[in-house]
Amino acid sequence: MIQAGIKKGQTIQLKIKRLGINGEGIGYFRKQICFIPNALPGEEIVAQVTNVSQTFAEGIVTKIIKKSPNRITPPCQVYEACGGCQLQHLTYEKQLQFKRDLVKQALHKFKPAGYVDYDLRPTIGMDTPWHYRNKAQFQLRYSEKHHRIEAGLYRPNSHELVPIDNCLVQEPQTQKVLNTTVQLLNKYQVPIYDEKKNSGIFRTLMVRIGIKTNEVQLVFITNSTKFPAKQALIRELTTRLPNVVSIMQNIQNKKTSLVMGDTTVNLWGKDAIEEQINEVHFDLSARAFFQLNPIQTSILYQETIRAMDYDSSHKIIDAYCGVGTIGLSVASHVQSVRGMDTIPQAIEDAHKNAQRKGLSNTYYEAGTAESLIPKWINEGYQADCIVVDPPRTGLDTKLLQTLLKHPSKRLVYVSCNVSTLARDLVQLSKAYHIDYLQSVDMFPQTARCEVVTKLSKK
Repeated sequence: MIQAGIKKGQTIQLKIKRLGINGEGIGYFRKQICFIPNALPGEEIVAQVTNVSQTFAEGIVTKIIKKSPNRITPPCQVYEACGGCQLQHLTYEKQLQFKRDLVKQALHKFKPAGYVDYDLRPTIGMDTPWHYRNKAQFQLRYSEKHHRIEAGLYRPNSHELVPIDNCLVQEPQTQKVLNTTVQLLNKYQVPIYDEKKNSGIFRTLMVRIGIKTNEVQLVFITNSTKFPAKQALIRELTTRLPNVVSIMQNIQNKKTSLVMGDTTVNLWGKDAIEEQINEVHFDLSARAFFQLNPIQTSILYQETIRAMDYDSSHKIIDAYCGVGTIGLSVASHVQSVRGMDTIPQAIEDAHKNAQRKGLSNTYYEAGTAESLIPKWINEGYQADCIVVDPPRTGLDTKLLQTLLKHPSKRLVYVSCNVSTLARDLVQLSKAYHIDYLQSVDMFPQTARCEVVTKLSKK
């Protein structure tokens, strides 16, 4: 329990011991754990307590008494307000060390069998850890204060928008498209969605660029099928932004945390943009999942392929396949590849991507891995290697049981959440040896990383 002496609004002094999973500094005051964003290990700070629960306290830095030698000045003007990045105040070398330590912390928390002896390899970083994001997803609002439409991200733990017109981790062309689109939305005074009143139309802008092809897709996410000033907006956008080859409208009229709805309409141009990773070309539709950092994605897939340890006789299953990125990278070197995804449009893209590559040994089906893997096994398709690349929630319980009941010779787990990875390894270690874990810094300046784990059947 938090001692009665620690109260919200109180000023406390403490020393930071380590960084937590969200990049926040962790220290202790009167033997109670405190989470302090923007504080670094080794620093002595003064903080104001902003929240007190039964098990921890949270605060903000008001003064740094002893400064870490690894602290740098964040270059972003809205760094602390935005919350999109958590580590701009830490040198990049130390960011990479922290991300390896993240994996270690998660393993120590969940304690899968033999975790103390796991091979944790140094995190693979970027030469230039800025302007890497190929996709921007900015919320829209009408600012009563500034009397204009603004786009940006929400402050942490709120729906208060922080306007952004120069994101330093965003690919510059995506920011240019966003800024131009917002200017035109203001010019034509379109109705912006107000979540409190549940009125208005335009909710969110999504922009994605194919780094290799330079093609850009702009998606308007709206509260209804209506689209005021459509022809005028399209005319000006296509004139001012020649790299935009696809303009889409996605309808999201439900009160939900999901950004995109099920219906997408082509307003102008192509349905999808093209991208290339490791000599494989891909079509990317508006809702298709694709990694946000193409440079590091190439490295991530190289590490995934290395962990697959395949030969020409192997059958591969690419679970959570998306548009087929991982499986298509190895399809020409193995006997066959099968993949599944729950989004039908992604499966359509995977089929097209396989056809473009001239492959005849691939098969893609819409559905869940936990239902399709047993079905395929019953049909006689026993995979030598299964690759899983789940969302942040980790593996579905039914899929975990499927993998334990039908273990493949090799399992490669690509994770974007070290906590759910470590949790799932508790179960997977019953049937598999954990050969090694290789972290890859897909998201510099943030507290997130991806991990490729190689597992072999016991």
